[in-house]
Amino acid sequence: MFLFLKSSSRSVHEEHQEQVEYLSKSTQGPCTSLTVWRKSLIVNCNGFTVIDSDGNLVYRVDNYMGRPKELILMDGSGKSILTMRRGKNLGLVDTWLVYRGEVDDYCTSSTPSEKPIFYVRKRINILHANPNVLAYVYRRSSDKRYAYMIEGSYSQRSCKVLDETKRVVAEIRRKDAIIGGISLGLDVFLLRVQAGLDPGFAMALVLLLDRMFS
Repeated sequence: MFLFLKSSSRSVHEEHQEQVEYLSKSTQGPCTSLTVWRKSLIVNCNGFTVIDSDGNLVYRVDNYMGRPKELILMDGSGKSILTMRRGKNLGLVDTWLVYRGEVDDYCTSSTPSEKPIFYVRKRINILHANPNVLAYVYRRSSDKRYAYMIEGSYSQRSCKVLDETKRVVAEIRRKDAIIGGISLGLDVFLLRVQAGLDPGFAMALVLLLDRMFS
């Protein structure tokens, strides 16, 4: 029994370390500023195009209609970075599972061999006293304490991602608030990511907010 508990503890610790290493690829340096365009580069396809401050294509999403419960975030070259799937049998709460890379067994009934690195849950109005909270991010489905909390209004493109210490690690802002006087609409907005949080993961949270609140 002791060996089993020791092994389980090591497994949880290693899993947590993997998450920390994934999210902390950039622990120093200035924040990352990304322009998000709610439009796919592919004709007749819903998705997102993300440009960095130098004008380079860094992320893209081509959301084919045949996969309404799955989102795949790719880098500028089209390589899959993260896969997000709507959870099954997780109660009435709208929950999405985040995986590394691309999970290739979407059409099968079996569960993915890769474990989710995070669970993102939409908050339920009747169970939460703070209407400003949009969603919570957990490291494991059984966790009671969140790793990140998202608050604000996605419909107004005004959101903040806070860590466990309530420090703002990412922010969604309207683009016209930066330019001033020129409205680009809600389909173009700014994503600012603080050093220490992986910008790809922050973009994945944007995708899930869009799916939950659009």
